[in-house]
Amino acid sequence: MTGAGAGSWARDLALGARFAAAGGRQGWTRTLLTALGVGLGVTLLLFAASVPAMLDARHARSTARDSSDEFRQDRIKKGDDTLLYAPNDTTYRDSDIHGVILRAEGSKAPTPPGVAAVPGDGEMLVSPALRTLLASPDGALLRERLDGRIVGTIGDAGLTGPSELAYYSGSDTLTQGERAYRIKHMGATGTTEQLGGFLLLLIVMICVVLLMPVAVFIATAVRFGSEARDRRLAALRLVGADTATTHRVAAGEALLGALAGLLQGAGFFLVGRQFTGLVNVWNFNAFPSDVSPSPLLTALIAVAVPASAVLVTFLALRRTAIEPLGVVRNAAQRRRRLWWRLLLPVAGLGLLLTSGSISSTDTSIGTYRIAFGAVLVLVGVTALLPWGSDAVIRRVRGGPVSWQLAIRRLQLSSDTASRAVSGITVAVAGAIALQMLFGGVSDGFTKRTGQDPKRAQLAVSQPVSTGAQAQRIIDDFRTTPGVRSVLGSVDSWAVRPGKLLKGEDFLPTASVYVADCATLRELADVTSCRDGDTFISTGEGFAADGGAKVARPGKAVDLNPSLDGDKPSAHPVLWTLPANARTVRARTDPRGVVRTGILATPSALPVTKLQAPEADVMLRLDPNRADAADLARNTAARINPRMDVQTLTSTVRSNQFATVQKGLLVGATATMLLIATSMLVSLVEQLRERKRLLAVLVAFGTRRSTLGWSVLWQTAVPVVIGLALAVLGGLGLGAALLSMVGAGASSWTAFLPIVGIGAGVIAVVTLLSLPPLWRLMRPDGLRTE
Repeated sequence: MTGAGAGSWARDLALGARFAAAGGRQGWTRTLLTALGVGLGVTLLLFAASVPAMLDARHARSTARDSSDEFRQDRIKKGDDTLLYAPNDTTYRDSDIHGVILRAEGSKAPTPPGVAAVPGDGEMLVSPALRTLLASPDGALLRERLDGRIVGTIGDAGLTGPSELAYYSGSDTLTQGERAYRIKHMGATGTTEQLGGFLLLLIVMICVVLLMPVAVFIATAVRFGSEARDRRLAALRLVGADTATTHRVAAGEALLGALAGLLQGAGFFLVGRQFTGLVNVWNFNAFPSDVSPSPLLTALIAVAVPASAVLVTFLALRRTAIEPLGVVRNAAQRRRRLWWRLLLPVAGLGLLLTSGSISSTDTSIGTYRIAFGAVLVLVGVTALLPWGSDAVIRRVRGGPVSWQLAIRRLQLSSDTASRAVSGITVAVAGAIALQMLFGGVSDGFTKRTGQDPKRAQLAVSQPVSTGAQAQRIIDDFRTTPGVRSVLGSVDSWAVRPGKLLKGEDFLPTASVYVADCATLRELADVTSCRDGDTFISTGEGFAADGGAKVARPGKAVDLNPSLDGDKPSAHPVLWTLPANARTVRARTDPRGVVRTGILATPSALPVTKLQAPEADVMLRLDPNRADAADLARNTAARINPRMDVQTLTSTVRSNQFATVQKGLLVGATATMLLIATSMLVSLVEQLRERKRLLAVLVAFGTRRSTLGWSVLWQTAVPVVIGLALAVLGGLGLGAALLSMVGAGASSWTAFLPIVGIGAGVIAVVTLLSLPPLWRLMRPDGLRTE
């Protein structure tokens, strides 16, 4: 049975596959566990290979329902083929709702994707998810806001995902203007915004961090049942096989498991993709048709997984001397070498640090160099785990019986335990580095709005015909349940009466704000105020804008300026600014706006005098009422269905950054689930191999609780060592990435929650392994085949 030709390879691989397939119940169980482990990894790889197609499909559908005609609406005349289109998005609780109000102006008006016909007046077309929400008790408040008659459902072509909340409503009163525009075509055009260097670096690191644990797990899965396999190979050596032959036979066993895993993974993927529409992770889901892996990546997975199984088997057997009379691995092992294990992360960090600096304006980066450097660091962390486990475990002495059983088992063979936690070690190290990188670059994608959500949480602006209408809007919000207080003003503007003076191109203008004293105190530094007072609010630009020429105590102003701006009004509405009007300094309001001009209380300036007024409302909500914001939005919808309700926030983030971050959360969730499942499969496989030993210990009087604690310690010790190495490796990788972008660490303790999540996964997996452990301790475990 010697020789290394193609025929020998084929014969030996086939013999190994036969051992794996015809080894009785034990052999089948081993092969199925390997196939299950590989299949789970392949499933995640296929889903990862489908991400570009999913994102492209979502973007294409989102673009198809928008229109570029918005930017040329002034050139589009009303016709039989035009449509009035008014975006009317809203928010319900924590969910965004895509909404549009439509009005067909002719029989050939375009229809949005997924819609057969434009809804008529008072009618609505809704997405399936929104229909379900409106029909449920949870949608009671939303039904008050979206009270149109539902006449149909939006098809898949008009939705970004099956869980999207969206609607189209019809209105015969919709007119051009006030956020409504005329269009002739659906579908926006334009180039896609390029990703900057920081985002490209984040995407590269996300791919590495999320896929590395999958690769580690597949490499671990193909080594399931290695102890029993090595005993079979020793028997082969006894009948005359040489070392190379036994290695090829072992590779054949692993190859069969990997091929079976490929088939299982493909099956899991095909079944799982049918349920993607039901899974909503971090507000992201996709239609099954979107989940289509790249053919090139699929072919790469199909080739790489079996090849990796063979390669990992050969590498694993290099340290195992399989002799005719036994496996030398079970004897005392020589100490592991450290130098080459340290060389991997050092080389990886060197590649990263010599890759050059990256700026947010870069349109390309050294993708492969950076990815390879990060892979070397993470692989180095994994390679250090067996060395670290041996270095710690061989120095441990004494302790309770359960502790001694665990430590002795680890001292005899720490490889199996190290392999079981290598996936979580890589995942935690990568997550720490990503957390540091996100923290370092997040400020570049975060813009401060100047708004103060502590002073007010919602804001509304609504142009009206008369000041009385504006005041009614303010009063309606004051009587809304859940609204603690209202900062409301009726806004307009005034000009200096008379003709232009020499050197003037336009009549000087000043803004006018009529509000109660509580609101005026939020607009300016007003110390004392009572109804009937008037103020002149000054600030940056007040004089340059002409406000100082208009707001003059004891002088008249015209509240009905002409639209031309360079001519006096044909019908002036004069009002004299009181001589006792005090000058105050404007302050930034909760909306982040500095309002200069004339501030007046209602008794000093009746709102009925204002021409072309606007109601400006800022709401302070009751923090103890969860539905306060939705009640306020319902009030706004009753006043005007197209009223825009703004949520005040101190910062806003780039849409691209938010998309990348959401992708990380989705991928991290899937990867963590895979790691937990893989660890459970690996732990069950280890327990199954020790079935007879466990049964013997119980038969000799060892308490089950002692064995249970022993299993816990066997898992916990490598985990603690692995997490410690993960922290060191993650901090080192994160520091290297931060130096590339020229940023500092936002916090050196940000890794603590990530380590806690990793430890929590281990704890859950260990608890789930206890039922199989109790079953394996039964007396029938003493039987052997």
